Amino acid sequence: MSVQVAAPAVELKELSGPMDKAAGPSCEPVTARPPGHSVAAAPCSLPAAEREAAPASSSSSCGGGGGERPPLSGCPGLSAAAAVPPGAAKVPQASAMKRSDPHHPQHRHRDGGDSGGAAAEALISPDGTVTEAPRTVKKIQFADQKQEFNKRPTKIGRRSLSRSISQSSTDSYSSAASYTDSSDDETSPRDKQQKNSKGSSDFCVKNIKQAEFGRREIEIAEQEMPALMALRKRAQGEKPLAGAKIVGCTHITAQTAVLMETLGALGAQCRWAACNIYSTLNEVAAALAESGFPVFAWKGESEDDFWWCIDRCVNVEGWQPNMILDDGGDLTHWIYKKYPNMFKKIKGIVEESVTGVHRLYQLSKAGKLCVPAMNVNDSVTKQKFDNLYCCRESILDGLKRTTDMMFGGKQVVVCGYGEVGKGCCAALKAMGSIVYVTEIDPICALQACMDGFRLVKLNEVIRQVDIVITCTGNKNVVTREHLDRMKNSCIVCNMGHSNTEIDVASLRTPELTWERVRSQVDHVIWPDGKRIVLLAEGRLLNLSCSTVPTFVLSITATTQALALIELYNAPEGRYKQDVYLLPKKMDEYVASLHLPTFDAHLTELTDEQAKYLGLNKNGPFKPNYYRY
Repeated sequence: MSVQVAAPAVELKELSGPMDKAAGPSCEPVTARPPGHSVAAAPCSLPAAEREAAPASSSSSCGGGGGERPPLSGCPGLSAAAAVPPGAAKVPQASAMKRSDPHHPQHRHRDGGDSGGAAAEALISPDGTVTEAPRTVKKIQFADQKQEFNKRPTKIGRRSLSRSISQSSTDSYSSAASYTDSSDDETSPRDKQQKNSKGSSDFCVKNIKQAEFGRREIEIAEQEMPALMALRKRAQGEKPLAGAKIVGCTHITAQTAVLMETLGALGAQCRWAACNIYSTLNEVAAALAESGFPVFAWKGESEDDFWWCIDRCVNVEGWQPNMILDDGGDLTHWIYKKYPNMFKKIKGIVEESVTGVHRLYQLSKAGKLCVPAMNVNDSVTKQKFDNLYCCRESILDGLKRTTDMMFGGKQVVVCGYGEVGKGCCAALKAMGSIVYVTEIDPICALQACMDGFRLVKLNEVIRQVDIVITCTGNKNVVTREHLDRMKNSCIVCNMGHSNTEIDVASLRTPELTWERVRSQVDHVIWPDGKRIVLLAEGRLLNLSCSTVPTFVLSITATTQALALIELYNAPEGRYKQDVYLLPKKMDEYVASLHLPTFDAHLTELTDEQAKYLGLNKNGPFKPNYYRY
């Protein structure tokens, strides 16, 4: 096995003119109060005689005239206007006039309930005497609704698709439906008959009616993806992917949609599935389906759904892929296992994750890799920007959205100090957390020490830390033994692609209780009452529980697009059945496309300087062995 650096097959041209940007209005969903949530009025503790003797507050204290007065101290159920001064005589109701209607919408308590529950109306006679009208006690009814998270039963007779040996994307314990929008019905998309406006039904998404909202998200993402939009502009005439049939398996987000539509503009036909059962944005998938892309994905897929979606992308009559874009290796694995003859027409594989690249190297070492593959993950633009800068921001976002926690003073252990680990550690340290690092590589370990982090073994700190974060790409980094020794309310999450780093399977035992707290958050409770907080069931935290910065994904997506163009247009024989790195020239090109966003100006070498360094004035500027 050898790792080789490819030479570009297509000429990279400078792009001139302003970039097309599509802007769309943002739209925020309105969240209703959950069923069963209401506020009861406290019972009045004063006897009737004392209530009549209580002093009345001045009418000038009620702003806005006719509004409610605050309840008396010690008697939340009685308004101040209902109290009668000592010695005041009651007047006949016929001569009284109503002061306020507590059941009128303008006089409701700000929490949505009636002020004071059963508070009486205040009646004022012409001489100013205040009396209490007969009160009608109304009961507050509580909605007896309990939200259930039941897994949709698989239909009898539905074929069971086998799983990947690594189980990198599909192990599930809790209900997949529990992660979907509660406003959606519980019917599986596989059981729905949906068509887009063009009459096509070659897709499977949660709800095609969400397409308009998804289109707005895609338009917003386009504004932060300058390089892809520049490539799309260039594609109007050249179409370098004309004839390409790309099958993809990645996270289906607004940023992926921009990539897919760019590939389409470059001339490619695409079919797509999700590489993670929780990261799909349903509205974006609907928008893609409405635009004519065969998309098979929805948030909260079951294991069977996951493999069914991949199979629907690959196994279609009259259409066979000739390029693969994968994230994690599940799509490549499925084709190798089920449809190996397809590789006779496939020109290459583009893989962007640590897990997927590791699988490709294993296939290459075993002599089973039968097509060229491009390792995008180890390209500089992907590794430095997506892995480092993206995770530096998204780790905090994912933890905040799921736990609402404060980071200052918290003790955190980060397993792995690669680019992802470096980003996580930097972010947490900046927020005031006390960060420990575990690492197997002495070089990365030394970097952690020089960056001011204490290098430890996980066993040494597992009892005291508040948060455990894995980002190694390995398996069983956090075992059941570690989980048993964790302190109460310790938060456990994963920032690697695969869900193998935390031994979640060991927690599926009768003596442990799983309690759903909120979407993507589970309490796993031990018999003695200790509990840990497990996020996204050990899957990728940032894309499962939050979002990632669009600009960084623009860099990765542009790298993927160029890798596809390179492999598809390369002359026969240029790439053998091996794993290749993206050419350095392409890495520099991707970076240069994003510099105008910052109004950045590159310094140019003079002829004398270029000759002195032995470089071409237009690059590449670093040798392949250079470490950024």
